[in-house]
Amino acid sequence: MGAQWSQFFPPKPTFTEANVDNQEGKVFIVTGGASGIGLEVARVLYLKNGKVYIATRSEEKARKAIADIQASGTSNGSLEFLHLDLADLASIKASAQEFLAKESKLHVLWNNAGVSQPPLGSVSAQGIELQLATNCLGPFAFTQLLLPLLKSTAADEATPKGSVRVVWLSSQVMELSAPPDGIILSEVQTPTKDRNRNYTNSKTGNYFLATELARREGPSSIVSVSLNPGAINSNLLRHTPHLKYLAYPLLHKPRMGALSELYAGLSTDIGLENNGCYVIPWGRISHNVREDLVKASKPTEEGGSGRAQEFWDFCAEKTRDYL
Repeated sequence: MGAQWSQFFPPKPTFTEANVDNQEGKVFIVTGGASGIGLEVARVLYLKNGKVYIATRSEEKARKAIADIQASGTSNGSLEFLHLDLADLASIKASAQEFLAKESKLHVLWNNAGVSQPPLGSVSAQGIELQLATNCLGPFAFTQLLLPLLKSTAADEATPKGSVRVVWLSSQVMELSAPPDGIILSEVQTPTKDRNRNYTNSKTGNYFLATELARREGPSSIVSVSLNPGAINSNLLRHTPHLKYLAYPLLHKPRMGALSELYAGLSTDIGLENNGCYVIPWGRISHNVREDLVKASKPTEEGGSGRAQEFWDFCAEKTRDYL
């Protein structure tokens, strides 16, 4: 329980904006970058001279976020809007193609966007439970479509090994609430009537997608990391306003969650040697992930239960017709 306690009450961050190097010449995508943690990640990357694509559904909100970030300081970087609706698999390929038509490199993809506990019965454009669709299937499809560019960027001799990354936003609920082995596959095939359980399944799914991508693409020098950003007071809580009151003493500003995400995406503590690691607030590599979850992240031939591989295969089947 001590490992969980330190996530509720994290020590002072050792990786802050001051530790982020000049990002000139680097290209980034931050999904959900128009608000909350994603907005703060985009702000830091821009002020460090990076080229940042804010990928979100609402152009109006993205333009407002861009203006807000630009007003916060000068930069040699740039901010771009990229339309992305993770809850509509049929639209994601066009979003990826729009990006690919503009850029020849992609250094870090932050799969930051997500939804938490919408009204029971909420579904995606394809009729899939909304949390599974938005938090797992949409990011999975988007990542797969961008994978060739991530690979070519990682293969460039000018790119430091281990610096091309995909960051997946998980949650502490994974370790606190996931059943043994992380996910009961029948519950994602036929979602439960418990929106809390469905959220936990989606966040465990993010951890599994991160570890499985690391296993599959590590030889291509792509690093895949998941993280618990910490207890953050953000728009993610819009469907559970009571939590803002009940958990208020534990909630932190979005900037703190951004430090966890920036650490996962940029810190040299992370590389090919610890590919697939799990980051906890405010930018630390966890060495105490639940044992059954670690085992589930490994295939059977490596002594694991293969649950992450099974979940990956489920996502691949669900998104196959849209890639």
